[in-house]
Amino acid sequence: MMSPMQTDARALVLTCLLVTMPATTAAVLGQAPPVAFDALRHQAEEARAAGRVDEAVALYKRAVALQPSWTEGYWYLGTIYYDTDRHDECRDAFARVTGQQPDNGAAWAFRGLCEFRLRQYATALDSLNRARQAGVGDDAAFVAVVGYHRAILLARFGQFERALEVDVNLVRGGNTTPAMLDALGIAWLRLSLLPDEVPPEKRDLVQLAGRAAAFRIGMMKDAAQQAFEQLVSRYPDIPNVHYMYGTYLAFDHPDEAIEQFQIELTRSPGHVLARVQIAQELIKRGNFGAARPYATEAARLDPGNFMCRRVLGQVKLQAGEVAGAIADLEAAATLEPSSPSVRFHLARAYRRAGRTADAERERTEFLRLEKLQQVQRGGANAVGGQGEEPQEEKPLDDKPH
Repeated sequence: MMSPMQTDARALVLTCLLVTMPATTAAVLGQAPPVAFDALRHQAEEARAAGRVDEAVALYKRAVALQPSWTEGYWYLGTIYYDTDRHDECRDAFARVTGQQPDNGAAWAFRGLCEFRLRQYATALDSLNRARQAGVGDDAAFVAVVGYHRAILLARFGQFERALEVDVNLVRGGNTTPAMLDALGIAWLRLSLLPDEVPPEKRDLVQLAGRAAAFRIGMMKDAAQQAFEQLVSRYPDIPNVHYMYGTYLAFDHPDEAIEQFQIELTRSPGHVLARVQIAQELIKRGNFGAARPYATEAARLDPGNFMCRRVLGQVKLQAGEVAGAIADLEAAATLEPSSPSVRFHLARAYRRAGRTADAERERTEFLRLEKLQQVQRGGANAVGGQGEEPQEEKPLDDKPH
């Protein structure tokens, strides 16, 4: 059974077709189409406009057989197939569109939605990632549908941070349907499941986590606090519950946050991000020595996590281990090129090593990414605050700063 968000996708797709329709290939090529092809094209368009779906499909198929480079024909075939739940044919039609127009983000989006319906989840995620890179237009509803499906697939494949980034932006944009809150809860609880794969015994857990996260995103403090307390009270032994609560407490109540992260580690001894969070809080306080064991163990457990490598790089840099710090921070930048905080600390490490040109390059990239992040999130919340540039850090003692 399709979720409400998935059902909405089908309705929303048709509202976006005309605004995202590609130009005809004949116009692109600057040549007049053959007479027979021209007649078929007009007949197909008339049949489609009149709602004679079967006739339109037959005519479009004849037309593209005559002129396989006619992208618009495949586009309309794809949309008709999508509306009639012929997802195999829909996928194939949009594959022809993307093959001829690889920068057509809307076509990649429709292709990915078809692949999702066919449960071809890996290829669907790849298509939706391509759609995001190319852009899918300005229709907010269509952007939300594409973003939702991309987010739930990211979570299913264990890319929880990326899923959360999409989820948070959607919720901030006013998307708070039950399906959206389920997606948010799944990502926060780090469950590699689609919403319709959540077992009945975890349904309440996911819904409560999603509500708590949505209240947090909306800065509804009283409602968020109540929801998080309910979550911890009902599910004290479920992995990631205390971690989730700790991230909520971290800004205003850091001591209580550390306590929640420590509790998470007793429930989930291999929890990498709880260690990262503790290390980050200790670094904020200037207590790099206490942060080091947490950062080191996190990086050992998950060397492919950019946050682990970034935090360990910060600790090493403070200890004067410049070469080691650069190695970890460069690894972090490779793992997550779009992170402004990584660029910030890498610029500091290069400056410490006397690599002025490299430091300047990273400083420039940091400022670019920070500005982009501020635009996307609607405020100055990147590392160091708005406009701050990487500077050589002063020695810190073990007192809070």
